[in-house]
Amino acid sequence: MAVDLSRRAYRAQRWAARAALAAAALAVVIPLVYGGTRGLVVLLCGAVGLAVSAAALWWTLTLRGPLRWVAALVAVCVPAAVITVYAVILFWALPLSLALWVLAVWSGRFALRGTGSERLRERPGERRMPSPRRAVLIMNPRSGGGKVGRYRLREKAERLGARVVLLDPEKENDVTAMAREAVAGGADLLGAAGGDGTQALVAAVAAEHDVPFLVISAGTRNHFALDLGLDRGDPAACLDALTDGVELRVDLGFAGDQPFVNNASFGAYASIVQSPAYRDDKIGTSLELLPDLLTGQQGARLVAHVGDTALDNPQAVLVSNNPYRTDDPFGLGRRERLDTGVLGVLGVKVESAVDAAALLLDPSRGRLTNLTASEVLVEGDRAEIEAGVDGEALLLPAPVRCRIASGVLRVRVPRKRPGVAQPPPRLNWRRLRKLAATVGRTAAPSRFRHHPDLPDVPEGQGPFLGR
Repeated sequence: MAVDLSRRAYRAQRWAARAALAAAALAVVIPLVYGGTRGLVVLLCGAVGLAVSAAALWWTLTLRGPLRWVAALVAVCVPAAVITVYAVILFWALPLSLALWVLAVWSGRFALRGTGSERLRERPGERRMPSPRRAVLIMNPRSGGGKVGRYRLREKAERLGARVVLLDPEKENDVTAMAREAVAGGADLLGAAGGDGTQALVAAVAAEHDVPFLVISAGTRNHFALDLGLDRGDPAACLDALTDGVELRVDLGFAGDQPFVNNASFGAYASIVQSPAYRDDKIGTSLELLPDLLTGQQGARLVAHVGDTALDNPQAVLVSNNPYRTDDPFGLGRRERLDTGVLGVLGVKVESAVDAAALLLDPSRGRLTNLTASEVLVEGDRAEIEAGVDGEALLLPAPVRCRIASGVLRVRVPRKRPGVAQPPPRLNWRRLRKLAATVGRTAAPSRFRHHPDLPDVPEGQGPFLGR
């Protein structure tokens, strides 16, 4: 449905842009005016405190013995001290400044919606398809603390006409072979109730034979289900797709021959999850192994080739099936699209406490790499590289070629589902400033087409935004 942004809507955007700029300016000025010279000193102390906390956290992860606990104490006490100083010296100016920042962000995003400065991201196209006649669902009764039994997924699926294959928790199951056997027996839909590792194995077989794939959010975190817009709180609702579903075309990632629906990680985390003790004691195992992994005394020396860029000896490389959001703290760990046909690549290289502080204060200075590519080659100084593929600990032959198979997976989802929220536009203060000034001088919406940062508008009309 098209929405006509009239002159009144333009006027609202103009004032929202002005309000965002004014609120941001006041958020900075009020603490400085209220605190005077002390206010400026306090703001500088805050930046120093962040740097010290980051350095202390690095020492906490890379040292052992009493020094580790001293560093941990510093990492906790410094932020607490900074907050206390802010509260004492700035008093009411601090909460007011924070409230103004919230107002500035909200108003800025409201102003930028529909101005053409941000491309609206649409969800993958949905197609109505006939309901499956011979659906086969593979369920892991241990996933998610026993969600299959708790939500009576098997019983509901069988009432809806699906055949359920339960994994045997007492032995190792070949999920890929089970899925292929189901297709050979005439299955016209494959589904999986389990963690993302199980989902990926069944999805690869579904993509190989071009049959629809049904995701049932019965795992612990269900990241793939989240980005598909499924209900993670009620796995049984996913089964509605059997009778009232639509189909989406999404991408599938591969690390070597291993499929993944979320990501493949290399480096420190991938090495930690290889430890047999990790499942029972995640924190203790991580603290024991991290000092040697982060300082390069253990683990493979990696080089990741992403297009023309080479990431040399990073501590961690995360290759994802479509990129994760990194520009908004509320959208971290989410993917806006699953059909862009590119991998997301995040690389981290921190070699000292100074690097850790710089990473926190300015992530863009080379210590955090954020790229996209259709293919990533991960090399190591050994025959096999430790990898975590959708949470599963694996050893993959080096080098590992990560690739994305664009649009190969047909996912069947319920027609009615929570969905993926439209991400807010990214804040761009330069565009906000131009929007506030330009719109204020414009008597009719048609004149907006002459501004490079605003959309073309036909004479006498506003821009039309489709959903």
